[in-house]
Amino acid sequence: MALTTENRAKIVEDYRTHNKDTASPQVQVALMTERLNYLNQHFKENKKDNHSRRGLMKIVGKRRRLLDYLRSKDSETYKTLITRLGIRK
Repeated sequence: MALTTENRAKIVEDYRTHNKDTASPQVQVALMTERLNYLNQHFKENKKDNHSRRGLMKIVGKRRRLLDYLRSKDSETYKTLITRLGIRK
């Protein structure tokens, strides 16, 4: 797995909205982005790993739905999040 406990805690700390926040859309999208970055590196070495590719596509879809939700609820937070993560250029 790409996300160790320390990496996950750092990402949660960077993107949380309050002290006990671990499940806001911002945190979830940041964690998914980190996982997707790891999987992209994995596929550069393992081109024929189609089972993991399916998981990648599921994560991409879930992240897209969360970003759509965030854009509809709070467009300013959405814009700052995508610029911080460097997605949807």
